[in-house]
Amino acid sequence: MKKRGKAEEKDIKVKDLKSFWKWLWNSDSIWSWVVFFILAFILIRVVFFSLASFATGSTLPFVVIESCSMNHLGFFGDFENWWQDYGSWYEERNITKEQFREFKYNWGMKMGDIIVVSRRSEIKLGDVIIFQTNKEAVSNRPIIHRAISLSPLATKGDYNSKQLTLTNNAYRIDETSINQGQVIGKAVFKIPRLGWAKLIFVKIYEMFAGVPQSPWC
Repeated sequence: MKKRGKAEEKDIKVKDLKSFWKWLWNSDSIWSWVVFFILAFILIRVVFFSLASFATGSTLPFVVIESCSMNHLGFFGDFENWWQDYGSWYEERNITKEQFREFKYNWGMKMGDIIVVSRRSEIKLGDVIIFQTNKEAVSNRPIIHRAISLSPLATKGDYNSKQLTLTNNAYRIDETSINQGQVIGKAVFKIPRLGWAKLIFVKIYEMFAGVPQSPWC
């Protein structure tokens, strides 16, 4: 039997690849759609997220807001009414209303917002940061709260009535002293509500799994 040369084998591979792409794009079969979505997922998950992680310097370049802890009431967030209810907590810690107005996202964040996270810039007072929970915490999901102190680094959720400590919440989350190893990055851009495309499936799964649900906002 005559052996194929390298050039001939290369031509066969090229033809096979062309046939595959022709089938993938032109076929209406269910299997072509299945393969297409698998390849799209791999492209987004591996290539896009890897590039985004490199660009932002964060291991988690995108996060979705999953709770109401940063919520301000109103469709766009009502700062004035929010400050009437929560402002005294900040004033007691020497953060004035005028100072808070200068903070980024002073109108809060909504459940379902997608946050772009970066570690390329220094954290400033009032920045919304994303950090991993302390080792004592029951939950290991990252927290998205506002920095209200830099030394030590500490945060508070805008909509939370108090700062989380080891002893005042069931999850034993402590945000009074966050070390740099816990910091994932800070919010640099927000895409409103688009994260519900993913979050709704997470919420449905949790309800069927019996996971206690916090209020939706």
